[in-house]
Amino acid sequence: MPNVSLETASESIALDGLEVHLENFEGGYTVCFESHTADVDLAPLFRGLPDDRCQFPRWGYVVAGVVEFRFADRTERYEAGDAYYVPPGHTPVHHAGARIVEFSPTDSLGAAIGVVMSNLQSGT
Repeated sequence: MPNVSLETASESIALDGLEVHLENFEGGYTVCFESHTADVDLAPLFRGLPDDRCQFPRWGYVVAGVVEFRFADRTERYEAGDAYYVPPGHTPVHHAGARIVEFSPTDSLGAAIGVVMSNLQSGT
């Protein structure tokens, strides 16, 4: 069975306030190791996706700190020690000091990252 750790992940993305190390597994899922160093509402980066929200599910575990996901009708908050499932239709909110491990469908994640990177380049 394949495995990966923060140190062995084959890809990384670094943005202001966020560092992600990721690995795509056979079977269509990606694991992301995320470290957050700033409080940031990422909603603007998802503009252009349906409803301007992330459209893939996330399964994760909060190693340290707090993470939140905003929906049209609510905000879900998870703290260190929590495992979670977040359905499509959300935008993430990062909090400084948070560290999470997250699993998502590779194809959907890739499509969303493309929109996020485009929005970053356009200065959104």
